[in-house]
Amino acid sequence: MANPYHVPDQEKKAPLHSPDAESEISYDKGDLLSLESTDPALNAKMHLVNDAIDEIGFTPYHAKLFCLNGFGYATDSLLLLVQSIIATNAGNEFHPSFKRGLTVAVYVGMLVGAIFWGLSADIIGRRFAFNTSLLISSIFAIVAGASPNWIVLGLFTCLSAFGSGGNLVLDTAVFLEFLPSKRQWLLTLMAAWWGVGQLIAGLFAWAFLPNYSCKDPNNCPRSSNMGWRYVWFANGALVLVMSILRLTVIRLRETPKFLVGEGEDEKVVEVLQSIAQKYNRPCSLTLEKLTACGVTGAWNQERRGSVSAHAKKRYSPSEVLVHLRGLFETKKIGLSTSLIWLSWLLIGLAYPLYNVFLPSYLATRGAQFGADSDFITWRNYAIVNTAGIFGPVLAGGMCASGWFWGRRGTMVIGALVTMIFFFCYTQVRSESQNLGFNCAISFCLNIYYGTLYAYSPEVLPSAHRGTGNGISIGLNRVMGILSAVIATVADTNTPVPIYICAALYIVMAIVAAIFPFEPYGSRSS
Repeated sequence: MANPYHVPDQEKKAPLHSPDAESEISYDKGDLLSLESTDPALNAKMHLVNDAIDEIGFTPYHAKLFCLNGFGYATDSLLLLVQSIIATNAGNEFHPSFKRGLTVAVYVGMLVGAIFWGLSADIIGRRFAFNTSLLISSIFAIVAGASPNWIVLGLFTCLSAFGSGGNLVLDTAVFLEFLPSKRQWLLTLMAAWWGVGQLIAGLFAWAFLPNYSCKDPNNCPRSSNMGWRYVWFANGALVLVMSILRLTVIRLRETPKFLVGEGEDEKVVEVLQSIAQKYNRPCSLTLEKLTACGVTGAWNQERRGSVSAHAKKRYSPSEVLVHLRGLFETKKIGLSTSLIWLSWLLIGLAYPLYNVFLPSYLATRGAQFGADSDFITWRNYAIVNTAGIFGPVLAGGMCASGWFWGRRGTMVIGALVTMIFFFCYTQVRSESQNLGFNCAISFCLNIYYGTLYAYSPEVLPSAHRGTGNGISIGLNRVMGILSAVIATVADTNTPVPIYICAALYIVMAIVAAIFPFEPYGSRSS
C-alpha cells in the first residue's frame, strides 16, 4: 500500500512537520482511518489535531459536553416514549381512526430530522444544528400538550421529533470531535442518558396518568383527561430548560475536526488553543505545523476534480453526492458504512417492537398476574427504564478495558445475551418474573444499542460523519415506521414480537463480529 501521508513535493513546507516525517508516529498512535487511501494532507492534519486534543486531555469543558450532549440522548428516547405512553389516553379523547398514528408521526419526524440535520452538520457545521435542534424540539413538545385534535397532535409530535431526531445525530459527533482518544469510551457511556430519558418519561407518566385520566374510554372529555397533556407539558418544559443551558453553559464553538475538513487551519488552532488556555493545559499545535502538511483536498482535486469535503457549489444536490461518496472512499470504508447501516436497520425494527409497545406487554402480563392497575403498570415501567440506564455503564467499562475484542465484542455479547433473555421471557409465569425479565432485557439491550451509537461516529470519516450518522439513524426510523404498521396488523400482546426480536439480535451479533474497524486503541479520524 502506498504511504497515505505522501504529499507532492510542492505541497511540503517544512520537513520537520511533513506528512512523511509524521507517518511513523501516526501508525504507532493508530489514527483509525490513516492507512486508508484517502486525502494524505487531511490525514496528516487530523493526526496533529488528535495529538493536540490528547495533549490538552479531559477538561471541565468535556464534562459539560458529556452532560448536556447526553441530554440530547435523553430527549430522543423521552419523546419517542412519550407518544407511546400517552397514545391510549389521547385516543380515548379523540377517537382516531388510525390508533398508531402518533408512532408513525414521531418516526417520520425523526427520520426527516436525522437526515436534514446530519447533512447540514457536514455542509454548514456542527454548531448551528447543535444549538438549534433541541430548542425546536422543546417548543413543539410543549405545544403538543395543547393539541385540540388527533391530527394536530400528530403534527406537533412530528415537529418535535424533527428536532430531537436531528439532535441525536449531533450529540455523539460533537462530543467525539473534542474528546481525547483515551476517553473515547465515554461515547459509549453517554448512552446511559438514553435510559435517563426513558426513566423521566416513565416517572412523569406514573405521576400524571393514574390520577388525571378518564376511566371510561367511551366518555372521555378533556376536562377529566388532562394527564396526557401534563405529560407533554412537563417533558417539553424540561427539554426547554436543557436547550437553554446548552446555549448558556457550553457556548459551543465549531469542532476542530470539522474545521480541518474545511481547510480552516487558523480556526482549528484558535479553538484548541482557547480550550488549553482556559483550563491551563499544554497545546503545542501551531498554524505552521498544519500548513506544512499541505492543502486539504488537493489530492482529491487532482484525482476527481473536486475537493474532499464539498462540491463546487455547496448548496446543491452534488454536495450530497460528495458526502455519500466520501462514505465509500475505499472498499474497507464502504464495507464498514454498509454494515453500520444494516445494523441500524435491524435494531430499528427490534427495538420498537419491544420498547415502544412495552406498555401493552406490561399491562397484558400484569393483568394475567393480577397486577392490572395503572399505578402498578407505570411503576413497573419506571423500574424497567431505570435498569436500562446501567447497560451502557457496563458497555462503557468493557469498551474502556478493551475486554473481549473491544467495541465489536461488546456488541456481540450485548446482542446475544439480549436474545437469550427474549427467548426466556416467553416462559414467564409470575409478576415478579415478568418485571425481572423486562429489567434484564432493558439492561442487556442497551449494552448493544449504546455501543452501536458510539461505534458509528467513531469509524465514519470526519468530513462526512454527520451524513453517515444521519442516514444510519434515518434508516433506524424507517424501520420504526414499519414497526407501527406491524403493530397495527398484528397482536403485540402475544409472544410473536419477542421471537422476532430475538432472531434479529442473532443477526446483529453476526454483523457486529464482521465489522472491519475496531476503534479500541485507535483515534477517530
